[in-house]
Amino acid sequence: MSTTTAHTEQAGAHVASAKKAVIYRMVMPKHICPFGLKSVDLLKRQGYEVEDHWLTTREETDAFKAEHGVQSTPQTFIAGRRVGGYDDLRRHFGKAVADPQAVTYKPVIAIFAMAALMALAASWAAYGTLLTVRAAEWFIAISMCLLAVQKLRDVEGFSTMFLGYDLLAQRWVRYAYFYPFGEALAGILMIAGALTWISVPVALFIGTVGAVSVFKAVYIDKRELKCACVGGNSNVPLGFVSLTENLMMVAMGLWMAFRMV
Repeated sequence: MSTTTAHTEQAGAHVASAKKAVIYRMVMPKHICPFGLKSVDLLKRQGYEVEDHWLTTREETDAFKAEHGVQSTPQTFIAGRRVGGYDDLRRHFGKAVADPQAVTYKPVIAIFAMAALMALAASWAAYGTLLTVRAAEWFIAISMCLLAVQKLRDVEGFSTMFLGYDLLAQRWVRYAYFYPFGEALAGILMIAGALTWISVPVALFIGTVGAVSVFKAVYIDKRELKCACVGGNSNVPLGFVSLTENLMMVAMGLWMAFRMV
């Protein structure tokens, strides 16, 4: 082995051994800090040797915070310098930190993707093939059900956001509470292909009112609102997504009505 190679390997070994981090995190009988676990995992994935200190009591945690003048744990130290909590650690490594107030379409993408996969799976199970007319029907119906679940998780929160733009709900407040149940009912009946005399009128009614309301709020009044389509307190902007949800219900209602003829 050459002298240069040996020196290079020694330098690499020195750098590797220097990558050490110290973390203080809460590990109590009734509470293990999830951000502490995430911090340890991130450090290890970045190649750090972690000196892991557990804060096992509330008194020990409070004393640590007072000593270091911090408001929360975990706290990570690298090369003797305090980096901070989990978000600070991600920033330290140049990784993105989620903004809880940022606009996002992720919830809707997840719902529609799962609905599509479920519809294809059902089609395969029932007909032995993926691409069927029934799969398309199931996709819309399952999407309606999954979107209804999001609203039913917090009906009060949904109704508050919904009242900001729905024309019928603004005239009859109780409609804001009926909407998610109507969407769920229509979706379930359409999955089953049963009682179309109930599912079709419900889907057509709430879909049409919703589409008109969204179109007026977004494209005529030019209002910037958050969409209640995935429940209350969402960061999905009102617009194309909510309009698509309502138009899907209208299209499904018309298609089911056509099949009844």
